[in-house]
Amino acid sequence: MNYPKNLKKGDTIGICAPSGGITKEVDIKKLEYAEKNLQNMGYKIIETQSVRNEYRGRSATGKQRAEEFMQLLENPDVKLIIFAAGGDFLVEMLDYLDFNKIKKIEPKWMQGYSDITGINYLFNTILDIPSIYCQNIKDYCIRPICRNLSDALKIASGEEIEQKSFEKYGKIPDFRNTFNEEEKSNEELSEEENGNNELSKEEITKEHEFTEKVEWKNLNNESKINIKGRALGGCLDVLKTFIGTKYDNVNNYIEKHKKDGIIWFLEVFEMSTPTLYLTLWQMKEAGYFKNCTGIIFGRPLFIRNDYDTDFNQTVKEVLGDLKIPIICDADIGHVKPQLAIVNGAILDITSENGKGLVKTYLK
Repeated sequence: MNYPKNLKKGDTIGICAPSGGITKEVDIKKLEYAEKNLQNMGYKIIETQSVRNEYRGRSATGKQRAEEFMQLLENPDVKLIIFAAGGDFLVEMLDYLDFNKIKKIEPKWMQGYSDITGINYLFNTILDIPSIYCQNIKDYCIRPICRNLSDALKIASGEEIEQKSFEKYGKIPDFRNTFNEEEKSNEELSEEENGNNELSKEEITKEHEFTEKVEWKNLNNESKINIKGRALGGCLDVLKTFIGTKYDNVNNYIEKHKKDGIIWFLEVFEMSTPTLYLTLWQMKEAGYFKNCTGIIFGRPLFIRNDYDTDFNQTVKEVLGDLKIPIICDADIGHVKPQLAIVNGAILDITSENGKGLVKTYLK
């Protein structure tokens, strides 16, 4: 693997928006608090032009997003890139990236999740450049920063860390009602944003209050699972778009790293159980699970249980014939808090009695 140089105090952290941008007043305040926190920790911060823009789900055109990303990649002072936000349209910028040129640039640590999978996953499978699958820039807004974000910075600094599962996680919204409840009219939103522009400590920390008990599940009720291998994965909603495209280098990747074995880490933002089944079936038929030592699934955020079948049952139905260890409901993905998973590193994962342990080796 082409590991980046270690992040040090005094280095520059770059922020860009290869998918969506940050425009809501509350989110801009979080961004500014996040930047201030990182500066207080001893890092310099630069933003690219489109971080605070968004139109129809894009921070800018695909070409401009690619150019701003390359600005940070080519800047020798930038040692870590933390992405602004996820979204839906990161793929639009990919054709404007010159992967042969990127191969000649000194690799940098990158951090983000959700639609950022489009960078993390491709840089891993095409360029052998690892990255950190963890929260985007706004989550650095609270002080002290959450344990997983502190761990992400430790990884970028070259530390090989051990991460225990969390005790609690955030309550998962009801799939049927969430979007109706969260969507406000433009008039209501305008009134809210034109009111008090200052965020209270309670408002900042509200989304980091966790009430539900964490319980990792071994899919076949094993008393203990221990799996080792090179990490590969991300958001399943995004991964499925690359299957069979010119960007699909997975089979070459898993053949290249077959001595290590592959651990797939997967999580879902929004799917129905039939879509989950068909996506995993397609991956299996495409040979993605060859040389796989195990799979770990994060808790899905929005899952519609069709045909009276839930997430874990669906996974068992479609992947049960692989005869490999599978862990579900782990601290990965859209349901906070999430562990910092290095896409491309060697992981040693243990799941026992509802608790988990992830050891990360940067080799």
